[in-house]
Amino acid sequence: MMNCARVEGRLGLFGGSFDPVHLGHLLVAQAACEELGLSRLFFIPAAQSPFKPGAEPAPASARLAMLRLALAGEARYEIDDQEIRRGGVSYTIDTVRDYAARFAPAELFYLIGADHVSKLPQWREADELARLAQFVVIPRPGEVMAPPPVPFRVRTLGGFPLAVSSSQVRQRVKARQAVTHLVPAAVAEFIYNNRLYL
Repeated sequence: MMNCARVEGRLGLFGGSFDPVHLGHLLVAQAACEELGLSRLFFIPAAQSPFKPGAEPAPASARLAMLRLALAGEARYEIDDQEIRRGGVSYTIDTVRDYAARFAPAELFYLIGADHVSKLPQWREADELARLAQFVVIPRPGEVMAPPPVPFRVRTLGGFPLAVSSSQVRQRVKARQAVTHLVPAAVAEFIYNNRLYL
């Protein structure tokens, strides 16, 4: 159980493919809760990322099952499958608008990878997005972050940067290499039992 000061009405939104969820995601979630004083953090798996148009992620049911296993017992975290239920390409503005309507006047903090910062002005309805949410950048070891574009409110997570990615996990599984210490044990077991990424 995490022990950090919570501020009611501060919500973290963590979007991504989570294909699969790994320990880097969980460390980011912990750092975000601690550093931003979040009352809740929502993991929001995408149906189809607009940044990966050719990618075919694992079935949504498998990605949701792995998230449930990884987050079991963590009361502050919730899984929101609205993008999967909507289907098609997942646009952040649709999700952020939904949270702004449902949780007004909550402060919304949207977590993004450092590689997305320079592209923020190209995101769908960027000005509205910049108005509705603050963006929290997840640093990667050795990666230099681009300066935040106007009018976005951007801050960087101190956290626990970990050089692990979902694509690395998938490659290791395909190569029949261990993913111990990269994903939670229950997630590794699910991957092997369901023969994912082979």
